Amino acid sequence: MARSSTKVPRFDRLRPASPTASKAKRGNPAKGTLAEMLLRRQLWARGLRYRLHSRDLPGKPDLVFRRQRLLVFVDGDFWHGRDWPSRMEKLKRGTNPDYWIAKIAYNMERDLVHNDQLRESGWAVVRLWETDVLRAPHEAAEQIEGRLSDRRRAR
Repeated sequence: MARSSTKVPRFDRLRPASPTASKAKRGNPAKGTLAEMLLRRQLWARGLRYRLHSRDLPGKPDLVFRRQRLLVFVDGDFWHGRDWPSRMEKLKRGTNPDYWIAKIAYNMERDLVHNDQLRESGWAVVRLWETDVLRAPHEAAEQIEGRLSDRRRAR
């Protein structure tokens, strides 16, 4: 299923809210986040082996189980739009609201496009919210272990 092609928001000519805020946003890692590391440790302890950040797949999934064709993304709550209506209202009251609303909306759309591309190629996709993983990494690992079992049985 093809989705609309939304233009990537640009930060050109906008000013950061403050040097501290700008530094904080730049410091957010794209991979190797605490949530991802906690999940990886849980999966490793269960004897589950995976590959990391495969650049040959749309979205560069955080964890790749090739044999079972299962992909895992650990999505940051801010960057991927968790509780979007509430978050959008907060962004409207902040600095550069047009940019941030467009940026996160674009990220959410891109995630859907990647999901579609991956599923059409025969992959199962699991998306987890970072705060859910941080709160209960063992539950996230159980969910993935269950999906892996389902994929094994289906083969």
